[in-house]
Amino acid sequence: MKAAIIGTTGYGGGELIRILSGHPVFNIHSIHTTRDEKPVSEEYPHLTGIFERVLTRIDTERIAEEADIVFLATPSKVSGNLVEDFYQRNIRVVDLSGDLRLKKGDLYKEWYGHEPVNNSILSKAVYGLSEWNKEEIKTARLLANPGCYPTAALLGLAPVMAEKLIEPKSVIIDAKSGVSGAGRSPSIGTLYAELNENFKIYKVNEHQHIPEIEQQLGQWNGEPINITFSTHLIPITRGIMATMYVQLKNEMDTSRLIDLYNETYQDHPFIRIRRESVFPAVKEVKGSNFCDIGLHADRRTGRLTIVSVIDNLMKGAAGQAVQNANIMYGIEEKAGLEMTPLYP
Repeated sequence: MKAAIIGTTGYGGGELIRILSGHPVFNIHSIHTTRDEKPVSEEYPHLTGIFERVLTRIDTERIAEEADIVFLATPSKVSGNLVEDFYQRNIRVVDLSGDLRLKKGDLYKEWYGHEPVNNSILSKAVYGLSEWNKEEIKTARLLANPGCYPTAALLGLAPVMAEKLIEPKSVIIDAKSGVSGAGRSPSIGTLYAELNENFKIYKVNEHQHIPEIEQQLGQWNGEPINITFSTHLIPITRGIMATMYVQLKNEMDTSRLIDLYNETYQDHPFIRIRRESVFPAVKEVKGSNFCDIGLHADRRTGRLTIVSVIDNLMKGAAGQAVQNANIMYGIEEKAGLEMTPLYP
């Protein structure tokens, strides 16, 4: 299968090259940039002698004629413009930006600061939370790859939300991300001197992933839901830890909830549930497509604490994108993604 990658100068695009270079079915047919043409090894020196290709300018007509699938790792709004063109050319698209995730177009102006793609396009996009939307993903032509924070949070909350075991209005998500989640473009907030030995909250109650999380939780809940969602930058390169606090409707033992999570995710190879009193750390999933989850039900307060960790560039971006592409084409779900986490 021939794959085209657009937007390979960012970290997500770089990870797509790393994964697809060793994929047993997808072959990287072409790579494209919105910037100046140059060898990939100039943009990513670590690929010298491993992947020697030239980044070329975008020609949607030619890409659609030659490739079977296109991965869009371009910024929000840029992807939206490309998606509309590709949709008319009948090629499958996996979009790693946020331009296809929200079903209500008017939310884009509020949360992303730009106009949405055409509503007819939004309505056809399938939300690619791999473990929870597999049947729709199988037939998708337009795939909205979830955001990194939503992936960690939703995979952690899904079993208890879907089973109606928690009070929907009680959801609090406290999330922390490595600096690669901010992208590769330089900014003052991600300078070494600013972030090293530091720990800061950002976009308080304004993060663009809030409506994405609420949209999916609302589907499981059966009615709209509002959450409290806080994001922080921590001085590491990769990794997200989302700690969720929710009120249980009835008293439940931690062991019973762990059994529920194990049963829910038993056929999903990238979800690993920790045993009781053991909680995951971000380094334990680094460089892999795993999502590790730990739980504790507090009898004293009646609240459940859920800890979910992912690599934001893998399960939170490129890894899940390839997982979704595998599902779309009926390929083994783990193909190209069986990386052991990097440790220490």
